Amino acid sequence: MEITPIARFEGPLKSKFGIPRQSGLAESLSGRIVFEQEYRNPDALRGLAGADGFDRIWLIWGFSAVPEDKAWQPTVRPPRLGGNVRMGVFATRSPFRPNHLGLSCVRILSVAPDGSEIRVSGADLMDGTPIYDIKPYLPYADCFPDAAAGFAAEAPEPALEVVMADGVESPFSPQEELALREVLSLDPRPAFQDEPGKRYGMAFGGYDIGFSVSGTCLTIESIVKI
Repeated sequence: MEITPIARFEGPLKSKFGIPRQSGLAESLSGRIVFEQEYRNPDALRGLAGADGFDRIWLIWGFSAVPEDKAWQPTVRPPRLGGNVRMGVFATRSPFRPNHLGLSCVRILSVAPDGSEIRVSGADLMDGTPIYDIKPYLPYADCFPDAAAGFAAEAPEPALEVVMADGVESPFSPQEELALREVLSLDPRPAFQDEPGKRYGMAFGGYDIGFSVSGTCLTIESIVKI
């Protein structure tokens, strides 16, 4: 079976670094699903929005930053376990899978009347991610709150307090800054890395965000336009 993208995701995160490790962890993080011309048809979105529509959708998408020729392995090291414990790839949501497919549940903010795009929040996607399919989220069929969830049973809590260093000014709107702070509070560093004082950089909304971490405090040290 050959599949082709029906849309592309447009959002503020331009690289893998900093992307939330699950959808819904940074609900203020918004973006757009922009349909390819072939699929840009308002009839295809009929019933999705409005008073009798849906709140959330499932996105089936591709890990576009994973090289196509990268061989899959039966075990991976989940960040949730500190990056030092190996688990079976099919017991994780690792991007290093045989078919490099991802699954995310996002909230619908709006649907363009002309069928060109859907604005969503809570996505764990990099800018440019190909979207292969969209399906409505159905609470009665898709939600099983009592199901066992193995080593990922509890949703991760924000690990860090985010502060702005003296003299650093935010160029973002209040909503964009809230999204940035949510992303940073989840600790974007590799799970196995904890070097107090080390400086990191993350691309967000056209800016390079320089920051360091000490204990449970993340300090934004610079915001420079890319």
